[in-house]
Amino acid sequence: MQDISEILDNRVLLIALVACFVAQGLKLIVELIKHRKLNVRVLVTTGGMPSSHSALVTALAAGVGETVGWSSAEFALATVFAIIVMYDAAGVRQAAGKQAKILNQMIDELFHEKPDFFQDRLKELLGHTPVQVIAGAILGIAISWLASSWLVRVN
Repeated sequence: MQDISEILDNRVLLIALVACFVAQGLKLIVELIKHRKLNVRVLVTTGGMPSSHSALVTALAAGVGETVGWSSAEFALATVFAIIVMYDAAGVRQAAGKQAKILNQMIDELFHEKPDFFQDRLKELLGHTPVQVIAGAILGIAISWLASSWLVRVN
């Protein structure tokens, strides 16, 4: 039990998770404004504005820098990890989503007259645009900064 309470005492981890959940909540609001209907599925899907992956990893890196030090190996590790995650979200996963869309169109066209051919459609919304990644990164840094400023005032 002591291990779980130590995890729950990890402010850097908790703030990073808060940043992720806030980003997911913002996706719901963006979706509501954009399409004028409530789509709660965006809370559990990948892609969308802002990137919750970016918010999570930038809040984590900022929290590590604030807590351990900006010149620490831990901050360097967290920053490199954040860069890889954000590059993957905007690059590799975005490209995979575009390929899935094209493959789905090809299957639709090729097997349009064969209703007995049934294949699950590939997931098309996998990654993020660079703007979505940048928005998520700014959100993560802002939440980390606000949380650390608030914690300084409280203590």
